[in-house]
Amino acid sequence: MKKLILFTVMIFFGMALKAQEIFFPTKEGTVLVYKSFDKKDKETNTVKYTITHLTLSGDDMDITYLIESLDPKEKLVFKDEITIHKKGDKLYFDMSNFINKAAFQQNGEIPAEIQVTGNNMEVPSNPKPGDVLPDANVEMAMKLGFVNMKMSANVTNRKVEAIEDITVKAGTFKGYKFTSEVNSTVMGMKVNSKNTDWYAKGVGTVRTESYDKNGKLQSYTELIELK
Repeated sequence: MKKLILFTVMIFFGMALKAQEIFFPTKEGTVLVYKSFDKKDKETNTVKYTITHLTLSGDDMDITYLIESLDPKEKLVFKDEITIHKKGDKLYFDMSNFINKAAFQQNGEIPAEIQVTGNNMEVPSNPKPGDVLPDANVEMAMKLGFVNMKMSANVTNRKVEAIEDITVKAGTFKGYKFTSEVNSTVMGMKVNSKNTDWYAKGVGTVRTESYDKNGKLQSYTELIELK
């Protein structure tokens, strides 16, 4: 069941400390590569994010990413496309990133008939330690033959904890540390976790850690390459 849940890369989290200075890349062709590991440091998957299109409208911005999920042998599991929206001083991104879409894939593609409901995750333009952020949720459903697949995720208690240096394989970054609680349901089975995420300007997610309800590390994801 844990393989059906993805509480990993949220590449799009974060906004500006100064006007027009944003956390995520804004150049078409930029590629970010992340690897995920379990609690025993065993690699579980690789995810590549490529910026394919950028649209500007005044202070607003839409950034479209191609997402490619690979297994430990670098075999493509699925690919998808997501557009992130910057509106005014806030960033909004698709909460479906909290669901492992590999569970829905067919021949490496995400079927168009998947039903997605919920709200987009909101991030302020000037996050600072002590900020409390809005909750977010998503539900995805699809009928596979005679089986009705349904997954949901609710992200609550979102907080900005600190600004600190964070070192990963891709380098050392000035990271904005966020924490949250994720309550998920997969085919009627519930999984609760606590997440810690670090984001850097001009990059996005640098590292994500997922803990069980007892505070034990269950998995982590980190940036290994930026090009």
